Amino acid sequence: MSRYRAPALPGSKYITPEGARRLRDELHELWHEERPRVTAAVAAAAAQGDRSENAEYTYGKKRLHEILRRVRHLRKRIEGMTVVDTLADAARRDARRVYFGAWVLVQNDAGERRWHRLVGPDEFDMCADYISMDSPLGRALMRRTIDDEVMIELPSGSRRLTVIEIRYGLRP
Repeated sequence: MSRYRAPALPGSKYITPEGARRLRDELHELWHEERPRVTAAVAAAAAQGDRSENAEYTYGKKRLHEILRRVRHLRKRIEGMTVVDTLADAARRDARRVYFGAWVLVQNDAGERRWHRLVGPDEFDMCADYISMDSPLGRALMRRTIDDEVMIELPSGSRRLTVIEIRYGLRP
């Protein structure tokens, strides 16, 4: 049995202005505030002498590596992002179809309705109603129109959803 794993496919490069601002804020916080604080703590721990049994030094170095890894990841993601302002793009696109940034009201077979917003893979955790455009539901909803039925395969089985309403802009 091999330990090889195929590389994961990179997520979509689209992001809303709010998501881009959040990533930039996190990068600024890590690079300009937390990294200098941890670096100072590591320097103070190193000045105490024997580093081999110094837990503050060891854990500080580990935290510094975590910060630098996250900073590299954020810089790489932000570098290739395309910020899509859904309000500005609304005039150019067909508002009767589901595209990136759309709020979509879907109804299941039991009659339960729920709003979802299609966002990029870096921002779906900002709100409970946000779903990634790369998720199975997000891919199934893309380019659909009102009254379209969508079949989605879940681990628990197939589920049919109907698109009830599509909106762009602020949360409905």
